[in-house]
Amino acid sequence: MYDLLVGALRETRHEPLDRRVRARLGGETIVESTRAVLLWEPRRVCPTYAVPADDIRTELAEAPAADAAVPGVLHPGIPFAVHTTAGEPVSIAGLEGAGFRLADDDLAGYVALDFDAFDAWHEEDEPVVGHPRDPYHRVDVHRSARPVRIELDGDVVAESTRARLVSETSLPTRFYVPREHVRAELRPTASRTYCPYKGEASWWSVDGRDDLAWSYERPLPDAVALAGLVAFWNERVDVFLDGELRRPPAGAMSDALIDEFDVV
Repeated sequence: MYDLLVGALRETRHEPLDRRVRARLGGETIVESTRAVLLWEPRRVCPTYAVPADDIRTELAEAPAADAAVPGVLHPGIPFAVHTTAGEPVSIAGLEGAGFRLADDDLAGYVALDFDAFDAWHEEDEPVVGHPRDPYHRVDVHRSARPVRIELDGDVVAESTRARLVSETSLPTRFYVPREHVRAELRPTASRTYCPYKGEASWWSVDGRDDLAWSYERPLPDAVALAGLVAFWNERVDVFLDGELRRPPAGAMSDALIDEFDVV
């Protein structure tokens, strides 16, 4: 199944949305559509919105194409201006390249929209933060009494038999432990990230390693079991489960995360 999912990344995919989508900019509603689709360009992991040009309440203008290297996987840290399919960038409300017309017969008349170019998004009356939610993305949280030990350079930084194992579509399993089971000192960093499925993450330094761990203090309903628990980058620490060292995550998504967050 993983191979099928990775194979689908090479294609342009879209899914109709049976709800109203709105985008605001400078206090005004610039986009309002009941005909929006979720769109994935080839090799882009997270969807964006595409709407008919008639549902954009401002003039569109041609924009120059961006001259940027295209990585193997377009994770959320890769800007919208990087495209992997034929089309024409357009400017919206003076925002250069905030839209993109795909040269795709199935999406004729539609404009893909740069989520980050707008101030606020809503599906119906619910705010959307980070990026549109993928209807095929799952986050499963499993309680486990199996012993989990986290080591950094041979030192135990956390050990617990009350961990939560988080399985998330296309991502490696993450291990969340109660904060009281973290032996190392956690120091807050200024970093904040947002997951549309779990909420806003606070980041922590461990033994002078910035952003080595994170937690969700007020997670979204789908991840409420993670409130206050701490997870560590599997790619930067050694994770032992049932006393056995697990291999570090590998594959296209882990490589993309390493690139985005400078995980070494």
